[in-house]
Amino acid sequence: MARVVVTGGSGFIGSHVCDSLIARGDEVVCVDNLLTGQKSNVEQLFGNPRFSFVEADVVRDLPVDGDVDLVMHLASPASPPEYLRLPFETLDVSSIGTRRALDLALDRGARFFVASTSEVYGDPLVHPQHEEYWGNVNPIGPRSVYDEAKRFAETLTMAYHRYNGVSVGIARIFNTYGPRLRPADGRVVSNFLVQAMNDRPLTIYGDGLQTRSFCYVSDEVRGLLALADSNETGPMNIGNPCEFTMLELAEIVREITGSSSEIVYEPLPTDDPTRRKPDISRAEALFGWSPKVDLREGLRLTYESYLAQQCHLGS
Repeated sequence: MARVVVTGGSGFIGSHVCDSLIARGDEVVCVDNLLTGQKSNVEQLFGNPRFSFVEADVVRDLPVDGDVDLVMHLASPASPPEYLRLPFETLDVSSIGTRRALDLALDRGARFFVASTSEVYGDPLVHPQHEEYWGNVNPIGPRSVYDEAKRFAETLTMAYHRYNGVSVGIARIFNTYGPRLRPADGRVVSNFLVQAMNDRPLTIYGDGLQTRSFCYVSDEVRGLLALADSNETGPMNIGNPCEFTMLELAEIVREITGSSSEIVYEPLPTDDPTRRKPDISRAEALFGWSPKVDLREGLRLTYESYLAQQCHLGS
């Protein structure tokens, strides 16, 4: 049994990480300021003697006592509307917050894991994206508050590894979806599902031919924990290499939901990546990891979770 601190633990991915750690017998300290996370995401763990929740902002404090074996730093706004609405908080949590989390790992002799992102590749000129690719990021564009923040978090993590001897693991997360992804939070899967469920037009930005690779959350968490449990440093891509255009995604969502929603087109946001697909050969070779849930099945499960949430809310 390990004692694991999870920052951002009541967020979408973070809460599933907490579930998996508890399920395998670990002790979890979930730290979250609830800026974009929701306490309801981890309420199923309340009352478990191996789970504790600390409401705190990792930028200001990381009040964790006792032994720590692993620090998993997942705190950050993640959807474009969130990080564009919270630019300074996004920059702070990947700089000051990452340093506080690293200092905790250094102080307790713990391994450190940081959730980075495929956004470090920017609008990539290499396809698919492999970990040796340095990316094509606009450092002064509107998305840079997230892209560059995560790039800095990787740099800071490697500095602690090189100069302070901290064992670290860097994961580059690609588009992830599933239950607890907040409805219509600005990410395309949640937006499409909610629009289809309410018979509203599905909003596509640009011509709809831009691509993404969507990883179901259970597969994502399996990959993240494989890296966290290892001695590998990374960076390592953890995502689904199956690539879909936005138009293809829209059609699958209409099929799953039985919706007749039309498709409407809006201008493409600044610096929106044209193509996104991970090369996961490193994770496959080292851990035997690859995604198992295909897009239709994952969307069906996510749709069912949204329907259940509607029923729970009485709507």
